[in-house]
Amino acid sequence: MEWIQSLVSDWQLLADLSFADLVLWVRLRDDDGWIAVAQMRPTTGPTAFQDDLVETVLRDDTGDPSSAKPMLRAVGRLALIDRAWREGRICRDGDPDWSGGVPVREETVPVRRGDRLIGVIQRSTNLSSARTPSRLELTYLQSAGDLAQMIAEGAFPFSDQGPLMVRSPRVGDGLLRIDQNGEVVYASPNALSAYRRLGLAADLVGARLDRTTLELAAQGEARDEALTYTASGRAPQEAEVDARGVTVQLRAIPLVIDKVRIGALVMVRDVTELRRRERELMTKDATIREIHHRVKNNLQTVAALLRLQARRLDVPEARAALDEAVGRVGSIAIVHEMLSHTPDEVVDFDDIADRVMQMAAEVSSTGGTVVPRRTGGFGLLSALVATPLSMVLAELVQNAVEHGLGQGPGNIEVRVRRSDAAPGGAKAGVLELAVSDDGGGLPKDFDLEGTTSLGLQIVRTLIVGELGGTLAVEPRDDGGTEVAISLPVEHEEGSLP
Repeated sequence: MEWIQSLVSDWQLLADLSFADLVLWVRLRDDDGWIAVAQMRPTTGPTAFQDDLVETVLRDDTGDPSSAKPMLRAVGRLALIDRAWREGRICRDGDPDWSGGVPVREETVPVRRGDRLIGVIQRSTNLSSARTPSRLELTYLQSAGDLAQMIAEGAFPFSDQGPLMVRSPRVGDGLLRIDQNGEVVYASPNALSAYRRLGLAADLVGARLDRTTLELAAQGEARDEALTYTASGRAPQEAEVDARGVTVQLRAIPLVIDKVRIGALVMVRDVTELRRRERELMTKDATIREIHHRVKNNLQTVAALLRLQARRLDVPEARAALDEAVGRVGSIAIVHEMLSHTPDEVVDFDDIADRVMQMAAEVSSTGGTVVPRRTGGFGLLSALVATPLSMVLAELVQNAVEHGLGQGPGNIEVRVRRSDAAPGGAKAGVLELAVSDDGGGLPKDFDLEGTTSLGLQIVRTLIVGELGGTLAVEPRDDGGTEVAISLPVEHEEGSLP
């Protein structure tokens, strides 16, 4: 399975070089026929199959060839697949097949891993636009033949291939073919243009690609350590060369027939603009992180000034108000501190929640030690949700300590439940938060809409007005108070705890 997955992840190369559609067939479990498990269309020519053939089954008793044309084509295809499987070699159909209305030349390539055959690739070429091939097309076809032979021998895909980059060069980006000595025998126009932009003035054909590439790279600012191996075509890997402000990406495909290296294909792509944009994004990310760091420092300075001011006040109500302001500023500072360490505007809110809860409990508790307990996880949240939610959590824990428990000993429980699978397959999920205490409960005349508590007014404004959620404050059955919150959250990669 790993070999097949590795093959189909890289067989766009074979399809483009062949100007042909590829279909991978494997034997059925009962060994009574074949099933198509993968399909690839070329980007360099017209497709031979308009329909998707994946999961198509060809059984050994397909039927009488004298029936309908589709059946005739299926029987012919089955025979060619069986022949490649039985003989363990590449098989070609002599005459084009016209049964589908379009002339198609069929070829089957056995897929080998070690000493075991594990499938057959059907290679179908649409001949409707056939014409005298150019030098580029002849090189493509020759390279496709070598690659197909490597698949039949079990030499492709490469088991020792290095990690590929996010966007590897394709055939159409630029192609170089080098011989076993490393000399360029063919350079496509796009590949030649890329080397011209690097500063090459001489002819590329006939030159040693590794030596030429290193000479160009020596004039630039940096040289990739893997560049020598890649440009020589001796190793299946990728590298980049920088010169004159231009970045060119290389990918080498060694060609090994009968365990003898006959040369290599080197695909070339100019990635100058892509790398420039990546550098701009990295610069912007660093700037944003620095801004969050400075905002955090400024907020901590504000909190320190508020503490100093509170210590100079003799009025208990004023001092308590400033202490509450210190807690609110501190909860926002914690979010910015976390954002200053992440490359994007997404944070793991569980750590923030634990710190905010502990801080709010320590600031508010005077008559006994209160340690809030959290069950469930918030997961990853965007900064747009994390900042107001941290303030909400701080206010709720502070209210629970001061009013629910009367600043005395007691229990505070924070329960979290998150679902990123919203009804109807929507991207937004639901975050449910409940903060409860076992204190004296709510006053009999409590009204959330008409409350004068600044903390609850802040919570209601942030949850309902800013985050679009719902808020409910209700007495618990066994005594105490529970605040229940439900709000929509966007799905982030790996957001569920």
